Amino acid sequence: MAKSHWTKAEPRGCPLIDLVCFYLDDAAQKVIKNKGAPGIDGITYEQLPNLLRVHGEKIRQKLKNGTYIPAPVRRVDIPKPNGGTRMLGIPTLLDRTIQQAIVMTIGDSFEDQFSDKSYGFREGRNCQQAVQRAQKYIEDGNRWVVEMDLSKFFDRVNHDILMDRVSRVIDDKAILKLIRRYLNAGIMEDGLVSPRLEGVPQGSPLSPLLSNIMLTELDRELEERGLNHVRYADDCNIYVKSEKAAQRVLTNITKYVE
Repeated sequence: MAKSHWTKAEPRGCPLIDLVCFYLDDAAQKVIKNKGAPGIDGITYEQLPNLLRVHGEKIRQKLKNGTYIPAPVRRVDIPKPNGGTRMLGIPTLLDRTIQQAIVMTIGDSFEDQFSDKSYGFREGRNCQQAVQRAQKYIEDGNRWVVEMDLSKFFDRVNHDILMDRVSRVIDDKAILKLIRRYLNAGIMEDGLVSPRLEGVPQGSPLSPLLSNIMLTELDRELEERGLNHVRYADDCNIYVKSEKAAQRVLTNITKYVE
């Protein structure tokens, strides 16, 4: 098991939930810019500014006193290039805004602690940089690759383990409670809401941050074993010099991940 490397975020001058409220308007602009599809309430990105103008103060008050309840996400299944489908959970525009504000509030506290080998969903990092790092490994003689794709990773994340990881850095109870509520928000399909007991719904602004938090333990384990790797979201490649080493790494890392 990888050693815990998480360190508490530096205390700020005000409660973190107050910062979430402060960032709501800026977060809404990011959500509007993405022009995403509406959630179960049917409110579109064009209607979001008016929603915040009319109900913004009431929403902020609910966030601060801990009574805000996220809406269920709208289920959408999209085909994957290699067959099968991927489930997306589409939050309402309001919940996307609040989640974006959470990311703006706590994201930097985790960014400093993420691995240098992680490239997905991070400011200033991209696929091209991941490819360049992989090319460097290959140029150095690491021509055997263990390719890992964590099957249905987003659908199977254990909420308790994830919240433990988050709480190692963030100790603001209001933020932790709100994140837990987003994890537990139900999934609506054909008018019926199903509870969510595990997993992080793809399609929300918070999911990329939470997935990187969850998979940083894997990054650190690979680094402690002295392995060359590149990770982009739940896709991870490990570069070694021989087939024998590749087989050994595949066996050992499979046991660790399971």
